[in-house]
Amino acid sequence: MATIGRPAARTATRTRITALDTHDIRFPTSRRLHGSDASHPDPDYSAAYVIVRTDAGDDLEGHGFCFTIGRGNEVEVAAIDALRPLLVGAELPALPAGLADVYRGLVDDGQLRWLGPEKGVTHMAVAAVMNALWDLTAKRAGKPLWKLLSDMAPEELVALTDFRYLSDALTPDDALRILRRAAPGKAGREARLRAEGYPAYLTSCGWLGYDDDRLARTSRAAVADGFTQIKLKVGASPADDIRRCRIAREAIGPDIRLALDANQRWEVGEAVERTRALARFDPYWIEEPTSPDEIIGLAAIRRAVAPVKVAAGEHTANRVIFKQLLQAGALDVLQLDACRVGGVNENLAILLLAAEFGVPVWPHAGGVGLCELVRHLAMFDYVAVSGTWRDRAVEYADHLHEHFLDPAIVTGGRYRVPTAPGFSSALRPEALQAYAYPDGEAWV
Repeated sequence: MATIGRPAARTATRTRITALDTHDIRFPTSRRLHGSDASHPDPDYSAAYVIVRTDAGDDLEGHGFCFTIGRGNEVEVAAIDALRPLLVGAELPALPAGLADVYRGLVDDGQLRWLGPEKGVTHMAVAAVMNALWDLTAKRAGKPLWKLLSDMAPEELVALTDFRYLSDALTPDDALRILRRAAPGKAGREARLRAEGYPAYLTSCGWLGYDDDRLARTSRAAVADGFTQIKLKVGASPADDIRRCRIAREAIGPDIRLALDANQRWEVGEAVERTRALARFDPYWIEEPTSPDEIIGLAAIRRAVAPVKVAAGEHTANRVIFKQLLQAGALDVLQLDACRVGGVNENLAILLLAAEFGVPVWPHAGGVGLCELVRHLAMFDYVAVSGTWRDRAVEYADHLHEHFLDPAIVTGGRYRVPTAPGFSSALRPEALQAYAYPDGEAWV
């Protein structure tokens, strides 16, 4: 029998995981250059997708995934398959608190952890599984994930968080202080969130493969749609970057924020030089100006390009590297990802780290399904952790949402609050069939 973490207490009726099904789902976004940037010119937005089933007899399933961009999605699916022996036959925790042991059991597997540890393909596989288990847990509670987490007591949230390797920056007592400080205003913030929605900024007007006319047209449309910030991909030739920044700034006017994203394209010195050359267009931040692992370099870039901010995090492998980025003073903006690290549990640690260091969280989205997931994390952060949405927003890209049962909805530049139970991670059955690789209708 499979076991995960500490053995669960015996109960009269035990629910066990009976199946973990995986799917290689890919969308041919490269055909129209959606998602194109300086490092990824032809991405096919993809999901290594998992469905968890149990013997509970309630017809509820847990759906999760991690995001990739085409070739290599089959590698991610294989990594999720490698976790199956740890899960099928294991008892599913009756309470959310039990998911802490599940998480630890998956990341601490004595053989698979060698491939990380806690980074890369295997860690993203843990994210897909953990996100599916949280989806199922929230469905059983009858709540959307953001609400399930927000309703937990500080002690419960701390018990879900893995503080290993963080004690020099964040302890359980620190986390309790942060959560207890936010507790008195939770009800009011939740009411405001439901009434107003959460701020969003738009990425999909600025893909690197779009021509100048399309860039100008979509940038103007973003302002008309109520967005107060857009993002533009840079990292092509210096002349192209200057021309495209000029077009975008003229299209949106002086009062709308313009963020720039180099997608890891530059060396440290080059990043400083290129960012300074674009400073005339008043960029709010430069995102991923160099390697995501370049902690010291990112700190140096931040010092050199101020007041332009430095944003990063979508490719940061785990909470330990986030801790070091914060300790080094390398970030003005922290961009956590729902699937890059080990899922909900690890993102709890990252949100708490960001609150401890006073760095705003602007979650990475776009892709396929990331907008659906990270809105829950940002809304939970606003209600129960940071208690603010000042100078922060969630990225939005306006494609592929129609394939989800509970799609992200943005109106007037703000994410509407999800109300359906779960993590909003379930694809429509017809999408699972049509975009299955390589035999789905979209690929045949």
